[in-house]
Order: sequence, then structure tokens, then C-alpha cells
Amino acid sequence: MTMTEAPSIQESGVLEKTALETYVPPAKPSLVGLSREELAQRLGEIGVAEKQRKMRVQQLWHWMYVRGAQSFADMTNVSKDMRAELEQHFTVDRPEVVAEQISNDGTRKWLLRLPSGHASERPHEVECVYIPETDRGTLCVSSQVGCTLNCSFCHTGTQRLVRNLTAGEIVGQIMVARDRLNDWIDRETPNGNRLVTNVVMMGMGEPLYNFDAVRDALLIVSDNEGIGISRRRITLSTSGVVPNIARTGDEIGVMLAISLHAVRDELRNELVPLNKKYPIKELLDACRAYPGSSNSRRITFEYVMLKGINDSLDDAKLLVKLLKGIPAKINLIPFNPWPGTRYECSDWEQIEKFSEYVFNAGYSSPVRTPRGRDILAACGQLKSETEKLSARERQALRAMAMTD
Repeated sequence: MTMTEAPSIQESGVLEKTALETYVPPAKPSLVGLSREELAQRLGEIGVAEKQRKMRVQQLWHWMYVRGAQSFADMTNVSKDMRAELEQHFTVDRPEVVAEQISNDGTRKWLLRLPSGHASERPHEVECVYIPETDRGTLCVSSQVGCTLNCSFCHTGTQRLVRNLTAGEIVGQIMVARDRLNDWIDRETPNGNRLVTNVVMMGMGEPLYNFDAVRDALLIVSDNEGIGISRRRITLSTSGVVPNIARTGDEIGVMLAISLHAVRDELRNELVPLNKKYPIKELLDACRAYPGSSNSRRITFEYVMLKGINDSLDDAKLLVKLLKGIPAKINLIPFNPWPGTRYECSDWEQIEKFSEYVFNAGYSSPVRTPRGRDILAACGQLKSETEKLSARERQALRAMAMTD
């Protein structure tokens, strides 16, 4: 590196990045992502009488989250005058779809544009991925533009943290998927089954560094009078923000996944530098105490397989030892190389040996081959009007659908 070159994010030694921007709401904000209490407050601000607010909130909630209404004009049981008043002050907008890729295996990937809130700034973009399987359809959702952290094997870790997403922008990703898949209540199917059945917070960003917005969004997503995805079908993945792990169990109540990737602190310090702040023992103690964990609500440990780095049988043995007493499932993820990375994927034979040892020790240890390889590999070719998506790629979106 020359004297004039700035160090990269990953070389700088910074454990946690600071957001470059904060969210600036548009002049006419979307009602998507507001709690019932917040909706009632907004209605009060435009003159809706207090005795009417509960009924109006229920109407809006149903139209937004059960029927997927994209405008107030669709809300036919709301009076014309009220629809006009709502239209004057609010929208029910979700993120804009800039590009869509559909894989040979049915996986869909959307590039979504979010307003920056600053006239001089380019719009922000995040990715959302839908993975259909025979028994479920999993949606991988982002929580930040960029990421707070700088995990060395993760492409998103090389990016700056632009800003946190709002609750509305997180909920909006699920709504976009339902829009594109025609997955609202009026969808005509032989059996009425939903296409989006599971949500994983495993897209761009560290969810537990955007805790309040993620919590508020997931409470809306799991509300049984709205989008109605069970909390047991929602998984939040964290690199180990220990103070917010217990809060996740208490305040959100969803399934937990841990990006572990190493069984020794010195290696995890390199792969997941946050480990220097919250080392393995502290992280696993938080997992043992996670509210609601049990054999039927196991914690998933994500373990990316890196050739010659973390894939030995000694690593497998120590992994089993470390997880003793935790109701756990271990997802082994073949590393998906990205341009400029110094890591390689473990040989398949070694992955199988590692998996066999973990399985024989009593743990489920599926090897998750990334879905949608054809569109992920072409990610650098997916363009918005102004830039390639190569800077948006994630390490195979952490192998995606990792729920039971």
C-alpha cells in the first residue's frame, strides 16, 4: 500500500463501522412498517377523531398486510373522503424493484432501491432473495445498506455501512416478494398455500445492530391478523452481538442463528472481528441462556467451510465440545468465492468428513449448497441504471434457506 492509499475497511482494524447517513423520511411517508399505535397517532395528526381511529387502523392493517393493497384507492370499504385524506398525506409504498433475476431452479433475486433522503446522494440499493423448496418458500431479507461489521470472508464486510433500514423498508421487502409472486390473499391457487412461508434475516447487514427496526418489522411480519408468518418460521442470524441476543428472545421471539465459523478465538478474531469484543465463550453462554431454546427450537450455528482454515477434524471435535448443552443444529456452508478473496472452499471430501463427525456426535449437520447458483454467479452483471451489483454480493447469501 502506498502512502496515498487508504487502508481497506478490513485492514483498518475497526470492529464496528459508523453509518454514513441516517434515514430521512420523504415528504409523503409510507404507512408500511408502523405499529398499530403509530398508525393511530398518524391518523390523529390528520384529524381523524379518536373514537374512529381503532376501526381505521384495523382497516388499514388488513388492506396493507392481508390484501397487499398498493394504493389507498384499492381500499374499497374506506370512505372516499378518508381515502382522499390519506392520499394527501401518506402512501403505502414499498421499495422499488430495480432488477429481477430468476434462476433455473426457481430462486428469485431482487435488487431494491430505497430513497437516500439527500438530493445529492444516489439512491440506496439492497438485495432480497426468494428460495422455493418443495415444503417451503424462504425469503432472505436485508437489515442494513452495507454492514456494521467486517467479517473477512464476507463480501458485504468490505462495504461501508451507509445506513440502517427502517422497519418499513424491512417489512417492505416481504411485501415486494408477495407482490411479485402474486402471494396475497386473493391469489388463486388449488390449495391456497402461501409461497413465502419462511423469513430469514440473513441478507445485507447485521440485524442486531439495527435492533429496534428489526424487532418492529418482525412483530408486524409475525402478526396473525396481517402477514401472519409464524415466529418459528422466522430466523434471525447474528455474528454475535451478545447484549442483544437475549433481547431477541424476549422482545421478538424468533429462531436464532449464529454465524460462528471458527472454534478458536484467535481464528474467529480474524474471520469475525466482532469476536474480539464478544469472544466465543461469552457468545455461547448467551446461546445457552437464549429464551425459548429447546430441542424443538434449536439454535442454528452457521459454519462456512474454508480450505485449510477451519475444516480439520480437530475443528469438528472442538465444535462438538463447545456446543455441548445447547439445543443446536449446525449448517455447513461451502464457501462461495468472490473476486479478491483470499479464501478457498474446502474440498468436498473434507466437508463430508467434517459433517460425518458432527452428525455422529448427535447434531444435525446438513451441507447447504447455495441455491440459484446461476444468478448468484452472474451477480456482477445485474445492473441498476448506474452501477453493477458486484459490490452488493453476499457470500452466497449465507447459503440462504437455513431453517428447519
